[in-house]
Amino acid sequence: MDELFGTLFGSTPLSQQLMYLQMELGTAIWETIYSTVVATFFSYVIGLPLGVILVTGEKGGVRPLPGWLMKGLNVVVNLLRSVPFLILMIMVIPVSRLVLGTSVGTNASIIPLVIAAAPFVARLVEASLRETDKGILEAAQAMGCTPMQIICKVMLPEALPSLITGFTTAFITILSYGAMSGTIGGGGLGSLAINYGFQRKMYFILYASVVLLVILVQVFQSLGTHFAVSLDRRITKRGRKSARKKQRAEKAGLQ
Repeated sequence: MDELFGTLFGSTPLSQQLMYLQMELGTAIWETIYSTVVATFFSYVIGLPLGVILVTGEKGGVRPLPGWLMKGLNVVVNLLRSVPFLILMIMVIPVSRLVLGTSVGTNASIIPLVIAAAPFVARLVEASLRETDKGILEAAQAMGCTPMQIICKVMLPEALPSLITGFTTAFITILSYGAMSGTIGGGGLGSLAINYGFQRKMYFILYASVVLLVILVQVFQSLGTHFAVSLDRRITKRGRKSARKKQRAEKAGLQ
């Protein structure tokens, strides 16, 4: 029995692991959510305009830009996306030290998270905006709308459900990236799992951290899907048509 316990939960007594978990869990969850929210915000501050430019600035777009500039932006985005996050975190350590004066801690992990996630967000935004009906864009241009009006009042509202779905994907991806940042001194559940669960062989803490990360992912995924579906005009229209048909059928049955 002791051998089985040691294999499953490590050599540290379970009561001691529970004590450590009780002491550190609240802070770890807060640091995970805090770093994910802040990193997602700054990733969209950079990635959303970049994604818009990648669509509107191409040849035949709403606001075409020079070809060399578009090629340069695509190269930079593809280059940053191709670097594995763990390697990128190590490469960005000097930048974290320069900006924050330290490369350890929750705040320091936000910088590599933003650098890694911003190009990913840009591609998600680009994919969402490309789903906009070309006929709507042509109608807006025919009415004399400026490029900024087309972007803000046509493209973004039309792509809103897809943008929310992309936001959910980005948020969850950044959450998983943040868990990996524990390997270089970042905080949160990833740090709890690595520092206590793996390095100190407190496997119960490791399992608990993983389960909590899975629960967080499920919660945010469900919320994102709910908002995306509720804001999808096509689904709303279909729902209204179905409701009207049902009402007409009920009236015909009563008559």
